[in-house]
Amino acid sequence: MPKPREYEVTGRKKLAHGKGTRWCKRCGSYNGLIRSYNLMLCRQCFREVANSIGFVKYE
Repeated sequence: MPKPREYEVTGRKKLAHGKGTRWCKRCGSYNGLIRSYNLMLCRQCFREVANSIGFVKYE
């Protein structure tokens, strides 16, 4: 269950830009965010769900 990061829920000030404006939609982390293809997942969560969302690992 991700931490509540929505501005309405937490009462935080809405930020316009920077690392604090984007977070992982699965775990709520701000670090290592993958924004390609509008995934918005941290790298750890991406590794766990990559096969199920259609990404193939090349060796």
